[in-house]
Amino acid sequence: MSSELAMTQPAPAPRHPVLTAFREHPEWLCVPGLFVLVVAVWEIGFAMAAVPLYIAPAPSDIYHALLNGFRSGLFISNGLTTLAEALLGFLIATVAGIALGALIAQSRFIEKTIYPYLIAIQTTPKVAVAPLFIIWFGFGMTSKVIMAAVVAFFPILVNVIVGLRSTDSSRVELMRSLRASRWQIFTMVRLPSAAPMIFAGLHIAVIFSVLGAIVGEFVGSRKGLGNLIMQLNNNLDTAGVFAALVVLSAMGIVLHMLMHALQKRLLFWAEEQQISQV
Repeated sequence: MSSELAMTQPAPAPRHPVLTAFREHPEWLCVPGLFVLVVAVWEIGFAMAAVPLYIAPAPSDIYHALLNGFRSGLFISNGLTTLAEALLGFLIATVAGIALGALIAQSRFIEKTIYPYLIAIQTTPKVAVAPLFIIWFGFGMTSKVIMAAVVAFFPILVNVIVGLRSTDSSRVELMRSLRASRWQIFTMVRLPSAAPMIFAGLHIAVIFSVLGAIVGEFVGSRKGLGNLIMQLNNNLDTAGVFAALVVLSAMGIVLHMLMHALQKRLLFWAEEQQISQV
């Protein structure tokens, strides 16, 4: 009898794939919805309060400034300059941070000798040393690249040290019982185990490299978004300043997404939970 009733009941209607996707990923609606809400409140509030344009722009003013900046090529040329400085600084910081972090993680003597100086360098305000970089390396790209590398270096270094030292000791002892060399233990056990932690530092460093390049451009430069922001600010073009900040924010988001995609591609063997926590 129960089998006959089950056969007579209608089959559940299939769910629409779009609705299913939004149900599984509600952030796909919440993120743009929050953006639209903030922009709408911002636009209406500024229109009702009649805020002067030179004090703070409305979203429509920023939109027009963005269009004008891209049409004139200012955002493209200066943005590419800042991006090149940030990426070169990030690459230098990555190589130096991983190499030095590996040495410190392997040797307590090196850590006790070098680490206090690294802490002193990190605690020194980068804005204070930026004029020195301009004096030593000039107004060109070199000083900005070095500034970006200095700012991005420490997050990579710390995460490399912590990641290498958090390796499961049983795996290391197993490799030692198999008479593996120190280099084999490092490349086959310690480095793969520390890779998620290292990428966590790279995520932070790639954003810091953009900040370092902007700081260097603020102090002294001929091109770049930092230089452009200073010029717009001197001309009281507040909408243009906000538009340049939007370009910088978009640059940081794209770099973060590219780093996340690279992590998922290289760490395909890692647990999904480890990757999603970064």
